[in-house]
Amino acid sequence: MIVAGVMSGTSADGINVALVRIVGKGPALRFSLLGHSETPYPVVVRKAILSLMNARTAKVADISRLNFLLGELYADAVLTAMREFGVPKIDLVGCHGQTIYHQGESAAFLGRKIACTWQLGEGAVLAARVGAPVVSDFRPAEMAAGGKGAPLVPFLDYFVYRDRKSGRILQNLGGIGNLTAIPAGASAKDVIAFDTGPGNMVIDGCMERLYGRPFDRDGKVAATGEAIETIIAEMLRNPFFKRKPPKTAGREEFGREFVSSFIKRCGRARKQDIVATATVLTAKSIGMAVRNFVVNSFDRQYKDFVVAGGGTKNPTLMKMIGLETSALGLRLRLSEEFGIPSEAKEAIAFAVLAYQTWHRQPGNIPSATGALRPAILGKISYV
Repeated sequence: MIVAGVMSGTSADGINVALVRIVGKGPALRFSLLGHSETPYPVVVRKAILSLMNARTAKVADISRLNFLLGELYADAVLTAMREFGVPKIDLVGCHGQTIYHQGESAAFLGRKIACTWQLGEGAVLAARVGAPVVSDFRPAEMAAGGKGAPLVPFLDYFVYRDRKSGRILQNLGGIGNLTAIPAGASAKDVIAFDTGPGNMVIDGCMERLYGRPFDRDGKVAATGEAIETIIAEMLRNPFFKRKPPKTAGREEFGREFVSSFIKRCGRARKQDIVATATVLTAKSIGMAVRNFVVNSFDRQYKDFVVAGGGTKNPTLMKMIGLETSALGLRLRLSEEFGIPSEAKEAIAFAVLAYQTWHRQPGNIPSATGALRPAILGKISYV
């Protein structure tokens, strides 16, 4: 099958499409990347998405309209990728959708304890426009099975990175950072995965507020600043960083409110120092996660720390992460070394997860999400 994987992450910067050829089932599953493209969101659409994320109030009509609009934009992105890479027909689409709210932990609501999630991007619209069935809304089935609904990318990590002799740690740097640890010779039940905290989210939020720019291009602003160590130490006392896996995070934890508090706590510091502090916070939160929950959790030797995601384009952040991981005896590597383009990894993952669903196979790793059982994920929209 040729499957289009569609991903738009918590940074809400655009749409990633991966066209993937997939064959086989179970341990014999194999895939190859035919092409990958990125389509930025129109400025007004990104603004609308960010305004809805973790919003205290929102118009139901606007949410509904955005749901259908994103279905159209995802279809445009898939069709553009098909033309770009000369793929005349696809068999299936796996679309993660745009998360506007994610609550992985149960909380009291109207007399019940509820965990919930919400991704926008109407699968029926996408299916009708591209002429192929669509698997979307992956997370609810995982949560119904008792899991946190995230992370789901470890399913791909396990297939790609497991090794009989060497343990590997995979770190994704999207808006949120998430980690997958695969011990040497691991079975799926040995995999540990969780969100480490902010990836690019706090850095981007500071850049938006202080410079009116969406991100720190090439890490140049952070490179000119000096991190405020007292602020970093204070931020790392946040209960999230100490909570044991499985755990998830999003804009609910590290979005607007966190960024506003972070900037306020930095006081009269120079703008570049605030951005540098946010960058070090991301790197140190990753190092803390590895030390507290991975390296000492197994008696196997981990060797590689493999990084993917948009944050790999920030050399200042990568240098800081390198300092953290080298102190733990880990070799910093990029996912490109294993044949997976950094920006394509999550889109590839949802192509593979859609393929699993189409063949009525589970797509979660319970040890990573806390689910009680393997679950078939997603909902299918037929043409």
